Amino acid sequence: MSDEPPAPEPESLDTLQARHRKEQRDLVARITQKKKQANKKTRKGVNDECDRLERELKERQEHEVAALNGDAPQDTQPDTDEHSDDSLAEDVLNLQIAKESTPESNSNATSPALKKRNRAKDRLAKRAAAQHAAILDAEHEAANAPNPREIERIAMATQLARHNLSLHEIRADGHCLYAALADQLQTRELGLAPKIDVKVIGEENREGYRTVRHAAAAWIESHAQDFAGFMEDPVPEYVRKVRETGEWGGHVELQALAQAYGVRICVLHGDGRVDRIEGGGGGGEEEEGKEEVWLGYYQHSHGLGEHYNSLRRLG
Repeated sequence: MSDEPPAPEPESLDTLQARHRKEQRDLVARITQKKKQANKKTRKGVNDECDRLERELKERQEHEVAALNGDAPQDTQPDTDEHSDDSLAEDVLNLQIAKESTPESNSNATSPALKKRNRAKDRLAKRAAAQHAAILDAEHEAANAPNPREIERIAMATQLARHNLSLHEIRADGHCLYAALADQLQTRELGLAPKIDVKVIGEENREGYRTVRHAAAAWIESHAQDFAGFMEDPVPEYVRKVRETGEWGGHVELQALAQAYGVRICVLHGDGRVDRIEGGGGGGEEEEGKEEVWLGYYQHSHGLGEHYNSLRRLG
């Protein structure tokens, strides 16, 4: 009769999986503890060691599952659970030694990590250099691109000379259309009053634009059927904005003002186009003798966008 102990019965799949889960929990707990104890000098070495432990445990467990399923030779199976516990204990001890190692050994242990970090820095440096080069290219392109403001200024100067006009700058705010028309009415001494009753009470009106605003609002309000189709807001709200706010004026207001003051408003563009907005009737001698006021329309010359200036006649 042999004195050798009987061979242990092979584990079932359920037992093997239960043991694997326990081993994984134990390793996670140990790794967590070691990472908490690591300092700045040993952190890289500890992290590398933890990665190795996780990789070795995964490989051993995969090998055991394969052996149980008959996919790997039994004699090549790694050591039993008892040996794995000893191996884990030894690995934990190695982690402790790594933590307490000398600066020289720490430097040797972390040199691969340092190399990885240097490669990452190289990639970041290359990316930053590429972004800087792109910014320089964009700035160079912008510096050499045509300046819309300068182009418009030169074009408008040509048109002013052609029509014997001079530019009078109007402050770039929401009142520019009304202030430009007020300047025309005052400097040319036309003596024109709106054909509709306008009252500006308790408001500063040194530049005259408030009277012009109220005239536009009153005319639109009294001729709502002529303008309603060109408005996004209901007529009462539209009129309120014209009268009480700094809302910009446009073609609707130009049409209303031409009719309210009985003048022809000529709007000069940099490309030479002149929009003539008539203040009444349809042609004939009366239309030919009608007073004209001139405004300049600018798209690029002012930061707020579209802008109107007063264009005064020379001589």
